[in-house]
Amino acid sequence: MKDSDNPGVLAFPPLIFAIFAAVGIGIHFLIPVHLLSYSLALVIGIGMALLAVALAIWANGVMKAAGTNVRPDMPTLTIVRTGPYRFTRNPMYLSLCLAQVAIAFVVDDWVALLLVIPLALILHFGVVVREERYLEAKFGAQYLALKKEVRRWI
Repeated sequence: MKDSDNPGVLAFPPLIFAIFAAVGIGIHFLIPVHLLSYSLALVIGIGMALLAVALAIWANGVMKAAGTNVRPDMPTLTIVRTGPYRFTRNPMYLSLCLAQVAIAFVVDDWVALLLVIPLALILHFGVVVREERYLEAKFGAQYLALKKEVRRWI
């Protein structure tokens, strides 16, 4: 029997990201559509990658310090309101979108950059909306208060 104390997300979010990253890189090698001069694109990409990794590490550490599960297929044990969660309710998913943007700049490709749109939509409807429904049902007024105070994305 499957444990129902989880949001039932569409798929593991890093896997969703990995698929989009691979598609973006693959399309770039088949049909490159350059963004900028490569040296400028590379600098922007590295900066975005560092930002994405830092945000993900910060969010992960705050969730672990709060004593809750990080993985969305496991029960959420508490609502986290510190660290990056003061600014966005979804810093880890935001970091995945930033990582997609970083990859697009590192490979210098418009198509890889545009893939952040369907990535964000799939994360939103396949993960975030499901998590919100789960958290509202599990934590009620506590989560509703968080929704009023903190933006969903940025």
